[in-house]
Amino acid sequence: MSSPLSFAQMGCAVAFAPRKEPALVINRLSAMPKLAGVTPASRLEVRPLPEMVSSGIHEIDALTGGLPRGCLSEICGSASSGRTSVLLAALAAATRREEVCALVDATDALDAVSAAAAGVDLERLLWVRCGIGPRTSGARPRTSDPEADARNLKYGVRRLTSKVQRPKSDARSLEQVLRVTDLLLQSGGFGLVAIDLGDVPHTAARRMPLASWFRFQRTVKPTPTVLLVVAQEPCAQTCASLLMRLQAGKKLSALSYQLSVRSELWPAHAQLLDGLQIEGELLRSRMQRKPAQSVTTAFATKAARIA
Repeated sequence: MSSPLSFAQMGCAVAFAPRKEPALVINRLSAMPKLAGVTPASRLEVRPLPEMVSSGIHEIDALTGGLPRGCLSEICGSASSGRTSVLLAALAAATRREEVCALVDATDALDAVSAAAAGVDLERLLWVRCGIGPRTSGARPRTSDPEADARNLKYGVRRLTSKVQRPKSDARSLEQVLRVTDLLLQSGGFGLVAIDLGDVPHTAARRMPLASWFRFQRTVKPTPTVLLVVAQEPCAQTCASLLMRLQAGKKLSALSYQLSVRSELWPAHAQLLDGLQIEGELLRSRMQRKPAQSVTTAFATKAARIA
């Protein structure tokens, strides 16, 4: 409107200023000292979406789009919720892409034999075992019989690794986790850095400083590294760009009865675990809006026989 309007009421005249252009208003606001550093929303650049890589599980990729590079992703769930299966699937997918991975194991819970059976290339995996003490003297020594050594390695891996002393306190283990993760992210060169806090009590894991998670988020942002955290409950809070909760489905497990042909190793009445039914729920995703139809998914894990 080019001319001002005015009206008279009870002997007084009120004049309305003409409508000004938006650019003129923006210029006047930017000239104010308090608003000099404020950028209008119309002039902000659209932040590009991070590159997404496969998590190794098709159902999770369909729900979340995969795992984002340069971001912190978090998978939480209770025991037998499938969190370890997702962790091994992510490591296997990264090593198949010929990327070097690092696993910060807070409680020395990784079973290397199971990881290899899940498809993880152990030659491309840096396994950092936090909070463990020296090995005890109860470890079985090597014998002069190569066949006996092969049998011990084949059937006694779990027994040998159980001789490692557990951490004396969760505080010591978590302190090592923070230091090691900081060094790994600062050094760079890793396609995936995973932090396994699955066996750490939530009361201890939630005491990890929030400033550490913010530092990890800032450090990994300009890199192509995927930072994956596995825990019982969310720990990184708002620092996580992707947050997903897992839980066991209604059908907890599928057991099969099999007669063993090697009676000296497997009893004839043994029940073998075939797999678990897992349900996943997307709690937070900053890469894209949540799908309108559903924020949940389901998948099944399958047990691998190690002969």
